[in-house]
Amino acid sequence: MATTTDPAPDAPSLGQDPGTPAEASPAVDGVRGGSPFPYRTIAMGTIGSLLLLLGALGAAGILIRDPVIGAGPLSWLRYGHGRMLANAVLYGGFALVVWAWVRLGRYMLAGRIGSKPILVAAACWMGPLIISPPLFTRDVFSYLGQGAQLLHGLNPYAHGPAELTILPNVVQNVHPVWQTTPAPYGPLFLLVAKGIVAVTGDNVIAGVIVTRLVLLVGLGAMVWALPRLVRHLGGKVPIAMWLAVASPMTVIHLVGGPHNDLLMIGALTVGVLAALERKHVLAVALVTVGMLIKPTAAIALPFLVWVWVNHLPGDNRMRNLVKAGAASLGIFAVVFVAGTWVSLGSVNLGWVTGLKAPQLVTNWLNPSTGIGQIVYTVVHLVVNVPESPFVTVARLFSWLALAVFFVRQWWKARFGGNEAIFRMAMTLLATAILAPPTLPWYLTWGFVVAAAFPWRRRHLAIVVAVAIFLVMAYYPTGEQALYDWWFVAVTIAFGLYAAASLLRPDPLGLVGAWQRQRAGSAAASTGTVAEGGQVPAR
Repeated sequence: MATTTDPAPDAPSLGQDPGTPAEASPAVDGVRGGSPFPYRTIAMGTIGSLLLLLGALGAAGILIRDPVIGAGPLSWLRYGHGRMLANAVLYGGFALVVWAWVRLGRYMLAGRIGSKPILVAAACWMGPLIISPPLFTRDVFSYLGQGAQLLHGLNPYAHGPAELTILPNVVQNVHPVWQTTPAPYGPLFLLVAKGIVAVTGDNVIAGVIVTRLVLLVGLGAMVWALPRLVRHLGGKVPIAMWLAVASPMTVIHLVGGPHNDLLMIGALTVGVLAALERKHVLAVALVTVGMLIKPTAAIALPFLVWVWVNHLPGDNRMRNLVKAGAASLGIFAVVFVAGTWVSLGSVNLGWVTGLKAPQLVTNWLNPSTGIGQIVYTVVHLVVNVPESPFVTVARLFSWLALAVFFVRQWWKARFGGNEAIFRMAMTLLATAILAPPTLPWYLTWGFVVAAAFPWRRRHLAIVVAVAIFLVMAYYPTGEQALYDWWFVAVTIAFGLYAAASLLRPDPLGLVGAWQRQRAGSAAASTGTVAEGGQVPAR
């Protein structure tokens, strides 16, 4: 496979920060110079994942009428102290998964492990979550409800699942906000959801499990494409796998959720790879398929045009732009029309209006929404006014900022190659942040592609903190936790500690202090104290 030019100049690069001494290569799982396979770390994360599964039975996206626990002897897990215990088990499991992920990252940065242990770890951590109740979201119930609508001849882009009079278990578990809201997803994904409901019927538990299994197709595509993307974009395969596959954002949000973003990301990453390998027709077709799953994938298409332009012969860039642009539009139109027709039985563009539905979500994770709410709070101290005008105006400015950012990044991408892909990834990230709403898993759109570029150590540490915050921004039930300020403070502290732990084991010296205290107690009990009153080192 041919390798392209140097990475985008603005891309982060892996390496030690100036003035930071080299970290000594740590032992893998406690054995210096021992086994290169981190068995104990993988086992730790697997135990954490099993605890997530157990805690989810009482504290996550449980069913209204659950045939597993229901009113049986374990129903106490969903009330009072039982619910508190389930939450404690779930968050304890999450902490173990994070701890294992950070340890894996330290071994990776020290050059002690390659990509294989990281993929094995990710598979072990995802395994128990395949059969788990939905974690930190209830979106999968909406997927099933909208698929049921399409299966039974109802238009999911005109009404919400509440209009469905059959399959009561599927319908009643859809979140109240989305009961009467049209689907915001592409028609191809609704076709997938229709097929799932056709197989599982009113069995919601089976529907959730089969949905996860189908979405693993996107994960497989991403895992296949990433090493090849790394060869073009200049990163390192273990780092890309650690960031994009083993991260809690993928393990817990995309798989444990689950979220259909995983299927879209699979099409996107393979499409980007095809563009870099000069298979432009396939690239545009694949990204259009991604758009028919999750419409935001369309943002990548204008950047892929520049990649195509720079692969065409000749020095007349305007002529090449017209050629590549016209060809891309033609391919897009064919795939878009065919995909919509196959999915809906007609070229029904009603699904485009459904894109407004997610804007019902308001929280300060979206900066414009947060600014609007702050201004409203200040004004409300003086005048009794509604909140919505302030949020609406702030969001309008955010849309304008995003439009300017998009145009600027697209123009900077005009020389194609790695630069265009880097600008594309940044624009996808900006869209997730600036376009309301901002939901935690949205940041994976551009981040997975960005994982194939070089990274600096300190930037990886920032990713750790952000990933932890984004998982915990919602409660396990799927309700947002962003206005529980004590919880937010604890989440930030936990994230900062985990980030520091990536670069330096035990950054606060907690384990060292405990070991010294233990050694001192042991020495005192035997009456053995070194000269000068110091406990001898062990």
